[in-house]
Amino acid sequence: MADAADLISLYSKRILALAADIPHAERLADPQGSAMKRSPLCGSTVTVDVRMDRDQVAEYGQDVKACALGQASAAILGEKVVGASRADLATGRDALRAMLKQGADAPEGMWSALEVLTPAKDYKNRHASIMLAWDGVIEAIDNIDAEACAGG
Repeated sequence: MADAADLISLYSKRILALAADIPHAERLADPQGSAMKRSPLCGSTVTVDVRMDRDQVAEYGQDVKACALGQASAAILGEKVVGASRADLATGRDALRAMLKQGADAPEGMWSALEVLTPAKDYKNRHASIMLAWDGVIEAIDNIDAEACAGG
């Protein structure tokens, strides 16, 4: 079990600042794809909406009801999501998951801001909340493809 000092360092000023200023924090009025993700462990939820222009996110909206770590993760995603491709987003999601689950180094480049979440690797009960927005954006994009294939 973590002690109080560990929890204080986990909720650093940077994480709290990110959580307080989540980009694209409103749902889109007319999304092409949407997804709602929920963590059964803590009850955190994130609903994501996207509009694509070819293979890049043109518009993004998110409704985040999560702990500060989940909010910070959504904020990092929100800072770079517009203009990103599904492949870019999958790279970020996979790097974040590896950082949390396997102790991999924080990614460099586009998703280097995920480094702030490195201390969360020791808090397995927070991993699902941290991943919600990332899993949601991929699912929302995939839902566009599914609708197109179904004639929607």
